[in-house]
Amino acid sequence: MSRIRLVALDVDGTLLDYDGAVSIPARDAVAALVAAGIHVVLATGRSLPAAVEAADIVGLTDAWMVCSNGAVVARLDPELDGGYELVSVTTFDPAPAVRAIALEMPHALFAVEKLGVGFLVSGDFPVGELAGEVEVVPFDDLLASPVTRVVIRSPKSTPEEFGGLGERVGLHEVSYAVGWSAWLDLTPGGVSKASALEEVRRRLGVEPFETMAVGDGGNDAEMLAWAARGVAMGHAPAALRAVADEVTGTIDDDGVVAVLRSVLA
Repeated sequence: MSRIRLVALDVDGTLLDYDGAVSIPARDAVAALVAAGIHVVLATGRSLPAAVEAADIVGLTDAWMVCSNGAVVARLDPELDGGYELVSVTTFDPAPAVRAIALEMPHALFAVEKLGVGFLVSGDFPVGELAGEVEVVPFDDLLASPVTRVVIRSPKSTPEEFGGLGERVGLHEVSYAVGWSAWLDLTPGGVSKASALEEVRRRLGVEPFETMAVGDGGNDAEMLAWAARGVAMGHAPAALRAVADEVTGTIDDDGVVAVLRSVLA
């Protein structure tokens, strides 16, 4: 067996396909790692409720989760009320960044996480994009309190238009990641999947050389660089594949399966 003791896995586009389903081979591979005593950590941009849902789909019931691109760290435990406990939460004041983006993109939709519950939103998001309870509130109400994450969505825009938004409005006090669609995630400055995984690694007593991470999106770049073995999915952007130690198959090829199996080889 390899020396890997902690495997960090992105969810959407890595473990789950674009319909939100996991293949039987991928689910079995995760179960085999857990049975071998290897820590499988979900590391996702998803909110806590959506991450819990993903863990259930994958078959994880006692594991660590990095949610909201690193702003939230939680531990699944079936014996706890709700099935999990919050381990750490990092928040930021959303007002400066959100107001700047609203001036640049006045027709964009905004959502702030209501931790463990859902989202407060400025308007109706496309169906199925936000998990948990979703409540439309006045714009100023979105900015009233510190939050773990802000989502900016512009269905009529392109990811390329969002790509330069951070530089145009000067998002220096927050971390941000552009999604596959016209979707922008804002999280506290300096927070990423990698920073949260480092906290998890230390808590578990895993050595840096015993880590592996697999992902497919721009928000996985720090995570792949953090891991001793960073693996990009075959359909990942060229920039992510460039920072990875290796590239596996695409989500359509179930590329994550070969990587997970190799840990036990």
